[in-house]
Amino acid sequence: MVITDEELLQQVLATDQNALRTLVDRYKAYVFAIILNLLPESNDAEDIAQEVFLQVYRSLPDYCPQNFKAWLGKITLNKTLDWKRSHNKYNRQEPLDIGYLADENESRAPDLLLIRNENKDQLREICRQLPPIYGQIIQEYYFESKSYAEIAQRGRFSIKTVESRLYRARAMIKQKWKEDGS
Repeated sequence: MVITDEELLQQVLATDQNALRTLVDRYKAYVFAIILNLLPESNDAEDIAQEVFLQVYRSLPDYCPQNFKAWLGKITLNKTLDWKRSHNKYNRQEPLDIGYLADENESRAPDLLLIRNENKDQLREICRQLPPIYGQIIQEYYFESKSYAEIAQRGRFSIKTVESRLYRARAMIKQKWKEDGS
């Protein structure tokens, strides 16, 4: 005799471990299908699935019996998107590294100095094209060698603001650099 989802959920609420195991077995393929559809090459699918079923277990007392599969799908989607956001936050590609362009003491070879000076000129031109709040931050940080704290103090804003503006400015520079074919 097949137990309905509603009966199974009632048994899980009554702390029946076998019912929980049956529930996981019944829906694990569905959960993995959603996860792997959003993250096709994820080695973390098992961890996300575990988080999904843990969330289901925690939220089950508040569940209003309607469509369990849809509710489970929504939890899976949210957990997968949360994982994707947090994973991307820490594994972003580094923006264009333009710090070396401002360092004049690194190498004295004439050809390298010429290339660096040309790149510096191109970079300065790109910075002039940026909105003033971003161009000024790049100027102060890379060409005047000011610290985040010094820039923040001068501009009367937080260090976090300096960080985010530098990040955005680097992204804009990188885009303009690509557009110009540099």
